Amino acid sequence: MKVNPVVEGFGEYAIGTLAEHARQLRAEGKRVLDFSIGDPQEPTPPFIPEALKEAVPEVSQYPTTAGLPELREAVAGYLKRRFGVQVNPDSQVIPTSGSKEAIFSTALAFVDRSRQDLVAWPTPGYPIYERGALFAGAIGRPVELGADFIFRAHHLEADAWRQAALVWNCSPHNPAGAITSRQDLGELVNAAREGGALLCSDECYADIYDELPPTSVLEVAGPGAEGVLAFFSLSKRSGMTGYRSGVIVGDAKAIRLIKGLRTSTGTASPEFVQRAAIAAWSDDDHVAERRGIFSQKRRILGAACEAAGMTVAGSEGGIYLWVRVGDDLGMSNRLLAQGVLVTPGRAFGKGGEGYIRLALVPPLDQCDEAAEVLSKCLAS
Repeated sequence: MKVNPVVEGFGEYAIGTLAEHARQLRAEGKRVLDFSIGDPQEPTPPFIPEALKEAVPEVSQYPTTAGLPELREAVAGYLKRRFGVQVNPDSQVIPTSGSKEAIFSTALAFVDRSRQDLVAWPTPGYPIYERGALFAGAIGRPVELGADFIFRAHHLEADAWRQAALVWNCSPHNPAGAITSRQDLGELVNAAREGGALLCSDECYADIYDELPPTSVLEVAGPGAEGVLAFFSLSKRSGMTGYRSGVIVGDAKAIRLIKGLRTSTGTASPEFVQRAAIAAWSDDDHVAERRGIFSQKRRILGAACEAAGMTVAGSEGGIYLWVRVGDDLGMSNRLLAQGVLVTPGRAFGKGGEGYIRLALVPPLDQCDEAAEVLSKCLAS
Protein backbone atom coordinates (compact mmCIF):
# COMPACT_ATOMS: atom_id res chain seq x y z
CA MET A 1 0.00 0.00 0.00
CA LYS A 2 1.30 3.45 -0.92
CA VAL A 3 0.98 6.04 1.83
CA ASN A 4 1.16 9.82 1.82
CA PRO A 5 4.41 10.56 3.67
CA VAL A 6 2.80 13.56 5.35
CA VAL A 7 0.45 11.18 7.17
CA GLU A 8 3.29 8.96 8.35
CA GLY A 9 5.42 11.93 9.32
CA PHE A 10 2.90 13.27 11.81
CA GLY A 11 2.22 10.07 13.69
CA GLU A 12 -0.65 10.27 16.13
CA TYR A 13 -2.41 13.54 16.94
CA ALA A 14 -1.16 14.20 20.48
CA ILE A 15 -4.32 15.87 21.78
CA GLY A 16 -6.52 13.13 20.37
CA THR A 17 -4.27 10.55 22.01
CA LEU A 18 -4.80 12.25 25.38
CA ALA A 19 -8.56 12.02 24.94
CA GLU A 20 -8.30 8.31 24.21
CA HIS A 21 -6.10 7.84 27.27
CA ALA A 22 -8.70 9.53 29.47
CA ARG A 23 -11.45 7.29 28.06
CA GLN A 24 -9.33 4.20 28.76
CA LEU A 25 -8.72 5.22 32.37
CA ARG A 26 -12.43 5.78 32.92
CA ALA A 27 -13.25 2.43 31.33
CA GLU A 28 -10.92 0.86 33.90
CA GLY A 29 -13.03 2.45 36.62
CA LYS A 30 -10.49 5.11 37.54
CA ARG A 31 -11.54 8.63 38.40
CA VAL A 32 -9.94 11.19 36.09
CA LEU A 33 -9.97 14.96 36.36
CA ASP A 34 -9.57 15.79 32.68
CA PHE A 35 -8.09 19.22 31.95
CA SER A 36 -6.65 18.14 28.59
CA ILE A 37 -9.30 18.79 25.93
CA GLY A 38 -11.23 22.02 25.39
CA ASP A 39 -14.64 20.37 25.58
CA PRO A 40 -16.59 22.17 28.35
CA GLN A 41 -19.19 20.25 30.33
CA GLU A 42 -21.79 23.00 30.74
CA PRO A 43 -25.08 22.06 29.03
CA THR A 44 -25.80 23.66 25.69
CA PRO A 45 -28.41 26.41 26.26
CA PRO A 46 -31.79 24.67 25.78
CA PHE A 47 -33.08 26.96 23.02
CA ILE A 48 -30.29 25.73 20.73
CA PRO A 49 -31.08 21.97 20.70
CA GLU A 50 -34.77 22.90 20.54
CA ALA A 51 -34.10 24.82 17.31
CA LEU A 52 -32.22 21.82 15.93
CA LYS A 53 -34.95 19.31 16.80
CA GLU A 54 -37.64 21.46 15.23
CA ALA A 55 -35.59 21.66 12.02
CA VAL A 56 -34.95 17.92 11.50
CA PRO A 57 -36.85 17.17 8.29
CA GLU A 58 -38.92 14.14 7.35
CA VAL A 59 -37.02 13.96 4.07
CA SER A 60 -33.26 14.45 4.30
CA GLN A 61 -31.64 16.32 1.42
CA TYR A 62 -28.18 17.65 0.68
CA PRO A 63 -27.28 21.03 2.20
CA THR A 64 -25.68 23.66 -0.01
CA THR A 65 -22.08 24.74 0.46
CA ALA A 66 -23.12 28.39 0.75
CA GLY A 67 -25.46 27.58 3.61
CA LEU A 68 -28.83 29.03 4.46
CA PRO A 69 -29.20 32.77 3.74
CA GLU A 70 -30.70 33.17 7.21
CA LEU A 71 -27.55 31.76 8.78
CA ARG A 72 -25.26 34.08 6.85
CA GLU A 73 -27.48 37.01 7.82
CA ALA A 74 -27.41 35.92 11.49
CA VAL A 75 -23.59 35.85 11.38
CA ALA A 76 -23.51 39.31 9.80
CA GLY A 77 -25.81 40.55 12.58
CA TYR A 78 -23.52 39.09 15.23
CA LEU A 79 -20.47 40.74 13.69
CA LYS A 80 -22.26 44.10 13.64
CA ARG A 81 -23.25 43.81 17.30
CA ARG A 82 -19.99 42.35 18.59
CA PHE A 83 -17.35 44.16 16.54
CA GLY A 84 -19.19 47.01 14.84
CA VAL A 85 -18.26 45.71 11.38
CA GLN A 86 -20.54 45.32 8.40
CA VAL A 87 -20.11 42.44 5.96
CA ASN A 88 -22.05 41.27 2.94
CA PRO A 89 -23.69 37.99 4.00
CA ASP A 90 -23.99 36.84 0.39
CA SER A 91 -20.34 37.24 -0.60
CA GLN A 92 -18.28 37.44 2.59
CA VAL A 93 -19.66 34.64 4.79
CA ILE A 94 -19.52 30.86 4.43
CA PRO A 95 -20.57 28.35 7.12
CA THR A 96 -18.31 25.42 8.02
CA SER A 97 -18.53 22.13 9.87
CA GLY A 98 -16.70 23.54 12.87
CA SER A 99 -13.47 25.50 12.71
CA LYS A 100 -10.98 22.61 12.75
CA GLU A 101 -11.85 21.26 9.30
CA ALA A 102 -12.10 24.80 7.93
CA ILE A 103 -8.64 25.72 9.24
CA PHE A 104 -7.17 22.47 7.91
CA SER A 105 -8.69 22.71 4.43
CA THR A 106 -8.24 26.43 3.71
CA ALA A 107 -4.63 26.01 2.56
CA LEU A 108 -5.84 23.64 -0.18
CA ALA A 109 -7.55 26.57 -1.90
CA PHE A 110 -4.51 28.87 -1.97
CA VAL A 111 -1.23 26.95 -1.85
CA ASP A 112 0.62 26.24 -5.10
CA ARG A 113 3.31 23.69 -4.30
CA SER A 114 5.05 24.27 -7.66
CA ARG A 115 5.44 27.92 -6.64
CA GLN A 116 6.94 26.80 -3.31
CA ASP A 117 4.38 28.74 -1.34
CA LEU A 118 4.95 29.18 2.35
CA VAL A 119 2.42 28.98 5.18
CA ALA A 120 3.40 30.56 8.51
CA TRP A 121 1.84 30.08 11.92
CA PRO A 122 2.72 30.99 15.51
CA THR A 123 4.27 28.38 17.78
CA PRO A 124 3.32 27.18 20.29
CA GLY A 125 -0.03 27.01 18.58
CA TYR A 126 -2.94 24.95 17.33
CA PRO A 127 -1.39 21.94 15.51
CA ILE A 128 -3.93 22.06 12.67
CA TYR A 129 -2.29 25.12 11.07
CA GLU A 130 0.78 23.00 10.37
CA ARG A 131 -1.10 19.89 9.32
CA GLY A 132 -3.28 21.70 6.82
CA ALA A 133 -0.29 23.53 5.36
CA LEU A 134 1.82 20.42 4.86
CA PHE A 135 -1.00 18.36 3.36
CA ALA A 136 -1.49 21.19 0.85
CA GLY A 137 2.19 20.95 -0.10
CA ALA A 138 3.30 24.26 1.40
CA ILE A 139 6.64 25.01 2.98
CA GLY A 140 5.82 25.15 6.67
CA ARG A 141 7.14 28.08 8.67
CA PRO A 142 6.49 27.96 12.43
CA VAL A 143 7.22 31.33 14.06
CA GLU A 144 8.29 30.94 17.68
CA LEU A 145 6.59 33.45 19.95
CA GLY A 146 8.18 35.50 22.71
CA ALA A 147 7.38 35.44 26.40
CA ASP A 148 4.04 37.24 25.91
CA PHE A 149 2.86 34.76 23.22
CA ILE A 150 1.81 37.50 20.78
CA PHE A 151 2.53 37.09 17.05
CA ARG A 152 3.79 40.37 15.58
CA ALA A 153 4.46 41.33 11.97
CA HIS A 154 8.21 41.79 12.51
CA HIS A 155 8.54 38.17 13.64
CA LEU A 156 8.34 37.22 9.97
CA GLU A 157 10.87 38.78 7.61
CA ALA A 158 9.76 40.61 4.46
CA ASP A 159 10.90 37.81 2.12
CA ALA A 160 8.77 35.31 4.03
CA TRP A 161 5.73 37.59 3.84
CA ARG A 162 6.22 37.73 0.05
CA GLN A 163 6.59 33.94 -0.23
CA ALA A 164 3.64 33.18 2.01
CA ALA A 165 0.27 32.10 0.66
CA LEU A 166 -1.22 32.13 4.17
CA VAL A 167 -0.16 33.55 7.52
CA TRP A 168 -2.08 32.44 10.61
CA ASN A 169 -2.76 34.37 13.79
CA CYS A 170 -4.84 33.30 16.79
CA SER A 171 -6.42 35.66 19.32
CA PRO A 172 -7.21 34.82 22.07
CA HIS A 173 -4.28 32.53 21.55
CA ASN A 174 -4.50 28.77 21.88
CA PRO A 175 -2.83 27.53 24.05
CA ALA A 176 -1.60 30.61 25.96
CA GLY A 177 -4.74 32.77 26.05
CA ALA A 178 -2.86 35.96 25.09
CA ILE A 179 -4.88 38.63 23.24
CA THR A 180 -3.47 40.45 20.21
CA SER A 181 -3.86 44.23 20.40
CA ARG A 182 -5.57 46.32 17.74
CA GLN A 183 -2.20 47.85 16.81
CA ASP A 184 -0.51 44.49 16.39
CA LEU A 185 -3.43 43.22 14.31
CA GLY A 186 -3.20 46.31 12.11
CA GLU A 187 0.49 45.71 11.53
CA LEU A 188 -0.18 42.09 10.59
CA VAL A 189 -2.83 43.22 8.08
CA ASN A 190 -0.45 45.77 6.54
CA ALA A 191 2.42 43.28 6.29
CA ALA A 192 0.16 40.69 4.66
CA ARG A 193 -1.12 43.17 2.10
CA GLU A 194 2.35 44.44 1.28
CA GLY A 195 3.63 40.90 0.84
CA GLY A 196 0.60 39.55 -1.00
CA ALA A 197 -0.19 36.95 1.67
CA LEU A 198 -3.66 36.07 2.92
CA LEU A 199 -3.93 36.76 6.65
CA CYS A 200 -6.04 34.12 8.39
CA SER A 201 -7.18 35.01 11.89
CA ASP A 202 -8.38 32.21 14.16
CA GLU A 203 -10.90 33.96 16.44
CA CYS A 204 -12.75 30.94 17.76
CA TYR A 205 -12.39 32.17 21.36
CA ALA A 206 -13.28 35.81 20.66
CA ASP A 207 -16.27 35.81 23.01
CA ILE A 208 -14.49 34.18 25.97
CA TYR A 209 -12.42 36.72 27.89
CA ASP A 210 -12.05 38.17 31.38
CA GLU A 211 -11.90 41.96 30.96
CA LEU A 212 -11.35 43.68 27.61
CA PRO A 213 -13.11 42.14 24.58
CA PRO A 214 -10.59 40.95 21.97
CA THR A 215 -10.40 42.93 18.74
CA SER A 216 -11.27 41.13 15.51
CA VAL A 217 -9.01 41.40 12.49
CA LEU A 218 -12.18 42.44 10.62
CA GLU A 219 -12.26 45.66 12.65
CA VAL A 220 -8.84 46.77 11.43
CA ALA A 221 -9.10 45.36 7.90
CA GLY A 222 -11.70 47.93 6.84
CA PRO A 223 -14.64 47.56 4.40
CA GLY A 224 -14.34 44.47 2.23
CA ALA A 225 -11.68 42.91 4.48
CA GLU A 226 -9.23 42.76 1.58
CA GLY A 227 -6.66 40.00 2.05
CA VAL A 228 -8.14 38.88 5.38
CA LEU A 229 -10.16 35.90 6.61
CA ALA A 230 -11.52 35.46 10.13
CA PHE A 231 -12.55 32.05 11.49
CA PHE A 232 -15.29 31.80 14.13
CA SER A 233 -16.90 28.90 15.95
CA LEU A 234 -19.92 28.17 18.12
CA SER A 235 -18.09 25.43 20.03
CA LYS A 236 -16.96 27.47 23.02
CA ARG A 237 -19.14 30.56 22.52
CA SER A 238 -22.36 28.57 22.73
CA GLY A 239 -21.38 25.16 24.10
CA MET A 240 -21.83 23.47 20.71
CA THR A 241 -18.62 21.45 20.31
CA GLY A 242 -20.55 18.38 19.15
CA TYR A 243 -22.61 20.32 16.62
CA ARG A 244 -19.51 21.12 14.53
CA SER A 245 -20.60 24.59 13.47
CA GLY A 246 -18.38 27.47 12.46
CA VAL A 247 -17.99 30.17 9.86
CA ILE A 248 -15.37 31.92 7.71
CA VAL A 249 -15.78 35.65 7.06
CA GLY A 250 -13.75 38.12 5.02
CA ASP A 251 -12.35 38.86 1.58
CA ALA A 252 -15.07 38.08 -0.98
CA LYS A 253 -12.66 36.69 -3.57
CA ALA A 254 -11.10 34.36 -1.01
CA ILE A 255 -14.54 33.25 0.17
CA ARG A 256 -15.50 32.47 -3.43
CA LEU A 257 -12.40 30.28 -3.86
CA ILE A 258 -13.10 28.48 -0.58
CA LYS A 259 -16.69 27.90 -1.66
CA GLY A 260 -15.42 26.25 -4.85
CA LEU A 261 -13.11 24.00 -2.87
CA ARG A 262 -15.80 23.03 -0.40
CA THR A 263 -18.30 22.31 -3.17
CA SER A 264 -15.78 19.89 -4.65
CA THR A 265 -15.28 18.06 -1.36
CA GLY A 266 -18.96 18.05 -0.41
CA THR A 267 -18.20 19.73 2.91
CA ALA A 268 -21.35 21.42 4.15
CA SER A 269 -23.13 21.80 7.46
CA PRO A 270 -26.50 19.96 7.74
CA GLU A 271 -29.40 22.40 7.56
CA PHE A 272 -30.84 21.34 10.93
CA VAL A 273 -27.45 22.21 12.48
CA GLN A 274 -27.56 25.51 10.62
CA ARG A 275 -30.97 26.26 12.18
CA ALA A 276 -29.46 25.71 15.62
CA ALA A 277 -26.55 27.96 14.61
CA ILE A 278 -28.97 30.72 13.57
CA ALA A 279 -30.48 30.64 17.05
CA ALA A 280 -27.02 30.71 18.67
CA TRP A 281 -25.56 33.56 16.59
CA SER A 282 -28.72 35.62 17.15
CA ASP A 283 -28.50 35.59 20.95
CA ASP A 284 -25.85 37.22 23.15
CA ASP A 285 -27.30 36.67 26.63
CA HIS A 286 -26.26 33.03 26.86
CA VAL A 287 -22.74 34.00 25.79
CA ALA A 288 -22.40 36.55 28.58
CA GLU A 289 -23.50 33.89 31.07
CA ARG A 290 -20.96 31.37 29.77
CA ARG A 291 -18.22 34.02 29.76
CA GLY A 292 -18.88 34.68 33.43
CA ILE A 293 -18.66 30.98 34.23
CA PHE A 294 -15.28 30.63 32.52
CA SER A 295 -13.97 33.71 34.33
CA GLN A 296 -14.92 32.15 37.66
CA LYS A 297 -13.22 28.89 36.68
CA ARG A 298 -10.09 30.77 35.65
CA ARG A 299 -9.91 32.51 39.02
CA ILE A 300 -10.44 29.34 41.05
CA LEU A 301 -8.05 27.11 39.13
CA GLY A 302 -5.51 29.89 38.55
CA ALA A 303 -5.35 30.53 42.28
CA ALA A 304 -4.71 26.82 42.85
CA CYS A 305 -1.79 26.84 40.43
CA GLU A 306 -0.27 29.95 42.00
CA ALA A 307 -0.75 28.53 45.51
CA ALA A 308 1.34 25.57 44.40
CA GLY A 309 4.13 27.94 43.33
CA MET A 310 3.43 27.87 39.59
CA THR A 311 3.21 30.91 37.31
CA VAL A 312 0.13 31.42 35.14
CA ALA A 313 1.16 33.13 31.87
CA GLY A 314 -1.15 34.86 29.37
CA SER A 315 -4.55 33.30 30.06
CA GLU A 316 -6.46 36.55 29.39
CA GLY A 317 -9.03 34.87 27.17
CA GLY A 318 -10.11 31.54 25.78
CA ILE A 319 -10.85 28.54 27.98
CA TYR A 320 -7.35 27.55 29.07
CA LEU A 321 -4.75 28.21 31.74
CA TRP A 322 -1.16 28.29 30.48
CA VAL A 323 1.04 27.37 33.43
CA ARG A 324 4.82 27.52 33.72
CA VAL A 325 6.00 24.31 35.41
CA GLY A 326 9.60 23.73 34.24
CA ASP A 327 9.47 20.13 32.97
CA ASP A 328 6.14 19.95 31.17
CA LEU A 329 6.36 16.27 30.23
CA GLY A 330 7.53 15.19 33.67
CA MET A 331 4.82 17.24 35.38
CA SER A 332 2.15 15.89 33.03
CA ASN A 333 3.16 12.32 33.87
CA ARG A 334 3.20 13.01 37.61
CA LEU A 335 -0.25 14.57 37.42
CA LEU A 336 -1.57 11.65 35.40
CA ALA A 337 -0.36 9.24 38.08
CA GLN A 338 -2.65 11.17 40.47
CA GLY A 339 -5.61 11.00 38.09
CA VAL A 340 -5.19 14.52 36.67
CA LEU A 341 -4.91 14.77 32.88
CA VAL A 342 -3.33 17.90 31.35
CA THR A 343 -1.65 18.68 28.03
CA PRO A 344 2.14 19.18 28.02
CA GLY A 345 3.08 22.43 26.29
CA ARG A 346 5.36 20.73 23.79
CA ALA A 347 2.25 19.18 22.16
CA PHE A 348 1.67 22.68 20.71
CA GLY A 349 5.09 22.94 19.10
CA LYS A 350 8.37 24.71 19.75
CA GLY A 351 8.16 27.28 22.53
CA GLY A 352 5.62 25.25 24.46
CA GLU A 353 8.22 23.35 26.44
CA GLY A 354 8.10 24.09 30.14
CA TYR A 355 4.35 24.83 30.20
CA ILE A 356 1.21 22.80 30.67
CA ARG A 357 -2.22 23.69 29.34
CA LEU A 358 -5.28 23.21 31.52
CA ALA A 359 -8.68 23.36 29.86
CA LEU A 360 -11.32 25.01 32.05
CA VAL A 361 -13.75 22.14 31.60
CA PRO A 362 -14.82 20.90 35.07
CA PRO A 363 -18.30 22.21 35.92
CA LEU A 364 -18.24 25.22 38.23
CA ASP A 365 -19.66 23.20 41.13
CA GLN A 366 -16.70 20.83 40.84
CA CYS A 367 -13.99 23.45 40.42
CA ASP A 368 -13.20 23.82 44.12
CA GLU A 369 -12.61 20.08 44.39
CA ALA A 370 -10.63 20.09 41.15
CA ALA A 371 -8.57 23.04 42.39
CA GLU A 372 -7.71 21.22 45.63
CA VAL A 373 -6.57 18.08 43.79
CA LEU A 374 -4.67 20.13 41.23
CA SER A 375 -2.93 22.21 43.91
CA LYS A 376 -1.80 19.12 45.81
CA CYS A 377 -0.52 17.42 42.65
CA LEU A 378 1.38 20.47 41.47
CA ALA A 379 2.86 21.14 44.91
CA SER A 380 4.08 17.55 45.17
